[in-house]
Amino acid sequence: MNQDYKHPEYLVETEWVADHLDDPSIRIVESDEDILLYETRHIPGAVKVDWFTTLQHPVKRDFLNKEDFEQMCSNLGISNDTTVCFYG
Repeated sequence: MNQDYKHPEYLVETEWVADHLDDPSIRIVESDEDILLYETRHIPGAVKVDWFTTLQHPVKRDFLNKEDFEQMCSNLGISNDTTVCFYG
């Protein structure tokens, strides 16, 4: 892994992702500003999190509060025991 990143221990290689596609304890999440990218192509089994409509509060235009974030994660099949791999 490239050591030029501040926290390279939080990054994974593509091989790691490929090896964990069917691992039920791993949830791969794609989040892009371009809402069409997920529909065009995504990692098999990845769930979509729309940056603007899912991660932001619809009225305040701020990030979700803790409770709303927890509910979003639960809806995506993410629990405290899930390892999440975010990309986008």
